[in-house]
Amino acid sequence: MEADAPPAEQLAVYVHWPFCLARCPYCDFNAHVRDTIDQSAWHDAYLTEIAHVAQMLPGRTVTSVFFGGGTPSLMDPATAGAIIDAIGARWHLADDAEITLEANPTSVEAGRFADLRAAGVNRVSLGVQALDDDALKFLGRGHDRQQAINAIALAARIFDRYSFDLIYARPGQTIAAWRAEFNEAVAMAGDHLSLYQLTIERGTPFFSAERDGAFTLPEEDLSAALFETTQEITEQAGLPAYEISNHARPGGECRHNIVYWTGGDYAGIGPGAHGRITREGENCATEQIPGPENWLVAVKADGHGTRRFEALAQGTRIEELIMTGLRLTSGIERQEFTTRTGMELEDALEPRRLRRLIEGGFVKLDAVGIRTTPEGRLRLNAVLAALMG
Repeated sequence: MEADAPPAEQLAVYVHWPFCLARCPYCDFNAHVRDTIDQSAWHDAYLTEIAHVAQMLPGRTVTSVFFGGGTPSLMDPATAGAIIDAIGARWHLADDAEITLEANPTSVEAGRFADLRAAGVNRVSLGVQALDDDALKFLGRGHDRQQAINAIALAARIFDRYSFDLIYARPGQTIAAWRAEFNEAVAMAGDHLSLYQLTIERGTPFFSAERDGAFTLPEEDLSAALFETTQEITEQAGLPAYEISNHARPGGECRHNIVYWTGGDYAGIGPGAHGRITREGENCATEQIPGPENWLVAVKADGHGTRRFEALAQGTRIEELIMTGLRLTSGIERQEFTTRTGMELEDALEPRRLRRLIEGGFVKLDAVGIRTTPEGRLRLNAVLAALMG
């Protein structure tokens, strides 16, 4: 059974590694700094959790595995290999499965790339964030510009596919400066780039720093111009946007994340990991215990670390599909929406709200489905709010 198995039999697996060497001031992910990590205990816990989830979802074909974090490149490569092997033993791992691991471009972690490739990882996603040393210091990154460049080059040599992240719309950033930095980055790109405007999340050090006047983000007009510059450069380089923050050459899209955005099934393994799985005809939400130590204790004691498992109401399921599907440039395909919900696309949308967005040039609705226009993607949050009410 391979990746062309029916969608109902396909599964993506997300594995969360919760540890980092240091916490970035903009990050609100479930990430933790620890002086020591018992690699053996984590190895055993992941395998136990995989066995538990596989019992609930037998016979699936795993089309993608994603090691996220945190900083999964801090994981012992042997543990990554054991997790991949366990997934293949408990389910059917497709021959062309995409197996991604997030990494930071410090020299220590980059030196582990060869071992991770040997363990079965075939795609790496690098948290570069900037190619400017002052910006990297501001963002609290543990690497400098040259380490980032070296890590990208190493990833290109070792892995079949690689991607890297950049953050723009930083304080004081001009269009000219971003254009120069980004053109340099694009010249090093493989088949994928993830490009994010800097956002300030409540509870992070940046939240209080901005509140107290330590820095100011670009005004809305400048942020929009930076976004449009980004789209222009990626289009010219053959890396068009396929999602609001992700760009790829044709065929280079991150298959794992497309599962999220199109409403496919994915299992979440590890502290705080979320999942959406179909079981006995119901679409269910799962959530793992967020605290690393608490998760580890629960898995050892109970055989799993799940703290939430509940069927989603149809209205919630529809709302999720619309909010994630409209992140994609291709939007929401009619037949796929009906297959997943049992409802026609128009019946799930409020007519007056939809008409206003169409007339305003933010959304297109046709025989294929619904999608945002370039103007709509520029204002995606406002479009979603207007559409969903």
